[in-house]
Order: sequence, then structure tokens, then C-alpha cells
Amino acid sequence: MLPVFLVVVACADPQAATITTEPASSIYWSDGDSGRIDGMKFRLANVDAPETGGVGARGGAKCEAEREIGFDAKAFMVELTRDAELVITSNSGPDRYEREVITLAANGVDVGEAGIEAGHLGPWPHKGRRALAKKPDWCSMLGVTERPTQE
Repeated sequence: MLPVFLVVVACADPQAATITTEPASSIYWSDGDSGRIDGMKFRLANVDAPETGGVGARGGAKCEAEREIGFDAKAFMVELTRDAELVITSNSGPDRYEREVITLAANGVDVGEAGIEAGHLGPWPHKGRRALAKKPDWCSMLGVTERPTQE
């Protein structure tokens, strides 16, 4: 197995250099756009993945079809980053769930862009904490019109 490296690059100061380079012992994907790197909770910037949580649950998928493709998105990210050299190319700070909002490269490939190109992620641009577009509606994109009601 190849070693996984985590390089954090400071982005707030244009003069900033790499601030730390250390081997990352693990990366875990909670779903297709968030997880943990060596215990640091993160969310990929400017992308959205289909949800994998239970249909109708708070923060979960809006329909079963979304949940199914959410697991595909997660599997894609796991394979893309397996045994890869990982570099955090930007960090916008924490989101409301205290996850660091980052862009991440695996062997020089931006994982968010790769996920969009492969059809597993959708663009969801932000400026700081403000969304510049609506979150992708995966169920509508999949042609699902009926959704469970929350009781």
C-alpha cells in the first residue's frame, strides 16, 4: 500500500507557504463530499453529493434513488483517494457543522472537479458561507417526482 500524505497549504495569505507536511494515516468518506482526514472533519468546497442518510430523516436523502446514487458517489471518492497523495489546496475555515471546508487534490487531481466530471457530484458554488446557487435537487434530476412526507 502506498503512503497517504496530507499537505496543508495556507491560502489566506498569498505569501504563505506550505505550513505542514505529514503523513496522513487515514481518510474516511462519510459520503461523497465529506469525511475525515486523520480525524479532521472536512467538507469539499463548492460541490454537493447526493445524501446517503435515510429517506425523510433530517439531512437525509429526499428519495431512495438519491440515496442509491449517494452510495455510488461515496464509492467513487473512496477509490479516487485510495493510496493517493492527498493535498489540501485550500481551506475556507469551518462550516456550521464545524467541518473544515476544503479543496482536496489526490495525486494532483482536484477530487471535487473529478467527481463532477464523473457525474457523482454536482456544482454548488459558495462565496464564504453564502451559497451562490441552489443546492442540487438530486431527486428531480433523477426524474423522481413523488417524495415521502415527513410526519
